Amino acid sequence: MKRDCLKSLWLLVYALVLFGAVESVAADALNVNSAINKAGSQRMLSQRMAKAYCQVGLGVETESSKHILDQSVTLFDKQLGELKAFAPTPEIKDTYAKLAQVWLSYKELLAGSKPNIENARKIALVNEDVLKLAQQGTAQFEKYSGSPGGKLINIAGRQRMLSQRMAKFNVFRAWGITSPQMLQDLDAAAKEFATAQDVLLAAPQNTPQITRELQLAKTQWFFFDDAIKQTAGSRDDQLKNVATTSERILQVMDGVTWMYEGIAK
Repeated sequence: MKRDCLKSLWLLVYALVLFGAVESVAADALNVNSAINKAGSQRMLSQRMAKAYCQVGLGVETESSKHILDQSVTLFDKQLGELKAFAPTPEIKDTYAKLAQVWLSYKELLAGSKPNIENARKIALVNEDVLKLAQQGTAQFEKYSGSPGGKLINIAGRQRMLSQRMAKFNVFRAWGITSPQMLQDLDAAAKEFATAQDVLLAAPQNTPQITRELQLAKTQWFFFDDAIKQTAGSRDDQLKNVATTSERILQVMDGVTWMYEGIAK
């Protein structure tokens, strides 16, 4: 009986310590390369959440889009806490403090009510603020690492973001939310993606597996680019094609980013 009580007490203490130190444990689990990866993931999520929100509002792959939105909000929250706790310099700490503030406004728009065009117009602005700070944090972590491996993690991770950014602009346009700047940004994202893919394919650090995955991503890029430019057929078909192909590219490039993290020195 006494032993059972002691065991229960030990478990309670363990649970309280674990609960009270989640942020510290998460921070301890990070290193600079995994921080670059997760910081880059925050960039991607800023765009993916906007995309999914609009897809739900337009009835595009509705159940899947709801799941993507909920999952992305949860993951952004989790990774933000980890990165804030790990931030190794005052400058990086300041970036993530600012990101946390902007995130509150973004999260409220994403989760506050059923997707509607009024909120979507606000999201079109605030997601850019979140992206800017997430990009700043990623660049700071890469600079802190000072390694070629960190740069590859950053570039590959940015490809994830660009896939979602292009899809986001497409679905905003379908909802009647557009501007000359958005069209310029869509074109710039497409050019950047194609150029960066060539840079990654030429990287001397590539393993055979990484090269195969990059080739697969390049093939998927052709389908995605075609879906973005698609004019024949119905609008619903075009939006569905963009939704599915953007997720395929994301999946492949996310795997590549983790592979670069695994071989980074």
